[in-house]
Amino acid sequence: MLYWIAEQLGFPGGLNLIRYLSFRAGAAVATALLIGLVIGPKFIGWLRVRQGKGQPIRADGPQTHLAKRGTPTMGGLMILTSLALSILLWMDLKNPFVWACLFVTLGFGAIGFLDDYDKVRKASTAGVSGRTRLLLEFAIAGIAAWIVSYENGTGLFLPFTNRTYIELGLFYPIFAAFTIVAFGNAVNLTDGLDGLATMPVIIASVAFMLIVYLAGNVKFADYLGIPHVPRAGDLAIFCGAMIGAGLAFLWYNAPPAAVFMGDTGSLALGGALGTIAVVAHHEIVLGIIGGLFVVEAMSVIIQVFWYKRTGKRVFRMAPIHHHFEQLGWSEPTVVIRFWIISLVLALAGLSTLKLR
Repeated sequence: MLYWIAEQLGFPGGLNLIRYLSFRAGAAVATALLIGLVIGPKFIGWLRVRQGKGQPIRADGPQTHLAKRGTPTMGGLMILTSLALSILLWMDLKNPFVWACLFVTLGFGAIGFLDDYDKVRKASTAGVSGRTRLLLEFAIAGIAAWIVSYENGTGLFLPFTNRTYIELGLFYPIFAAFTIVAFGNAVNLTDGLDGLATMPVIIASVAFMLIVYLAGNVKFADYLGIPHVPRAGDLAIFCGAMIGAGLAFLWYNAPPAAVFMGDTGSLALGGALGTIAVVAHHEIVLGIIGGLFVVEAMSVIIQVFWYKRTGKRVFRMAPIHHHFEQLGWSEPTVVIRFWIISLVLALAGLSTLKLR
């Protein structure tokens, strides 16, 4: 909004700063962080009053989690509020990529909200059926994937190569939608411990802030041998808003958490990262940078697959962070070690920018 106003005025005087993408990205971080910190206490208090018993805790989970009963969920609403306001304030309103990412973020957030609401209302961990959730997610992701592919082509670019890509044609929107849905649910599965999903999302957002900035600049993209995506640079503002909103939420989600983000936040943030990766043509690199989320999701798939066929478990409990809890690791130990892994994977993903 401010960019549009400054543009209409011809960027006079001090408003000339708004012309620069780097300034708006930094401003988006600060804006989302400030909004999140300001609304946090009242928002959490409102959730606690409205929800009463808070998020239902799995009876078959680690016994240490029973102490978390009464903690309110749907904290993702706080993330989405600060994220959306910051983006709308600093984005270029004419950029279809930003609107596509915002559509997925708010759409997935709405699905997650319905799931969280159903859990709280029924005092059950079941929530909305998996089939219904997936149908809604693919519908939203499919629309966004079509918008992105229409604007951006249908090639799947390979990392560690100089703009080598596989032309997927009509299959690309299907692949893109799958990427968005899969990553949304991977982040959702990771959100099982205080702060576990939040910091890796922030780390991945920092990595993709750099990637989209470079991909959107023709000179940098040509030098690095990565696909140039005109107007992708504005997604650095989106990543900045995710960083600020995530940091503000982590302030209240740090152990012991005063609020859980719930599916409202985790599904939305995962979908946002998936869409940003699709826009930047870095879908495979997303699997490296977000490798922690991929491992969490795969642990659940492996556990379910193997148990149905043999009646035995590969892990003591899935997702895999619960496996380490069952091995005797304390919750803060699991969280911090997973943060370190996430940081290492992000650096590995960023290395693909030059190793071509």
